[in-house]
Amino acid sequence: MAKHLKQKRGTKTPMKKRASALDGLLSLSDDQVLDFHSWCQLNRISERTGRRILASSDGPRTVQISARRIGITVRANRNWQHARERAAR
Repeated sequence: MAKHLKQKRGTKTPMKKRASALDGLLSLSDDQVLDFHSWCQLNRISERTGRRILASSDGPRTVQISARRIGITVRANRNWQHARERAAR
C-alpha cells in the first residue's frame, strides 16, 4: 500500500509547476471566452479577488455563459489590463 506524499506545511509550489498550468491559456483568440476560474488563473489572482474585481465598476466586461456561470472574453481581459496600466516613471 503506497502512502500519499504530503507537501510540508508552509512550503510553496515551485514556480515552474505554477506557470505550466497557464501554458494552454496563453495562445487564445480574442473572441474566446474564459470561464471565471481560468480568468483568475490567467491574471494570477485568487478567486476572492476576482469576485471583488468583477463586483466593482472597474472590472472587465463579462459574458453570461449560463444561468449560473459567467465568463470574460480574451479581448475584454486585454482591454481591462491596458486600462489599468500605470504610466512609466
